[in-house]
Formats: sequence, C-alpha cells, structure tokens
Amino acid sequence: MSSELGVDLSKEFPKPLTREAVWAADVVVTMGCGDACPVFPVTRYLDWPLDAPAGKAIEDGRSIRDDIDRRVQGLLVELVPIRGV
Repeated sequence: MSSELGVDLSKEFPKPLTREAVWAADVVVTMGCGDACPVFPVTRYLDWPLDAPAGKAIEDGRSIRDDIDRRVQGLLVELVPIRGV
C-alpha cells in the first residue's frame, strides 16, 4: 500500500506535534491526539476520529487512507476557494 498511489511512504512514520508546528499552522488536524497536543487559542483545530492503520488488514488501511483523502480534499476546498472568472 505504501506506493499504490505513486507515493513512497516506506520511510515515513508518525511525528510528534510540536508547539512550533501548531503555532505556524492555520489549521491543525489531529487524529485522536487528545490532551497530548499543544493548544493555542488562535489556532483552528479539527479532530478526525480515525482508526490507526498499523496492524490492520490491507483493505482496512486502504479504507482509512481513502477517508483521509476525502477529508483533506474537502478541507482544501474550504481553505483555498477556487476563484471564478
């Protein structure tokens, strides 16, 4: 699954959400981070309740990946409106 969509994820791994990353972001999307994530009052937070794909069957991992893709695409439409002619 790591390169099914033409993206090699074999060397990728979850990274901690740092205060610096949160401070620089317009929107922070978490997936079950809870109280462990740094919170700044001016930052917009979205919590997407998703299962972690680790240890799941490949079909479940694909389903999670596709769900994340749909959510990201929707967020992009919201954040970057298409300018009309």
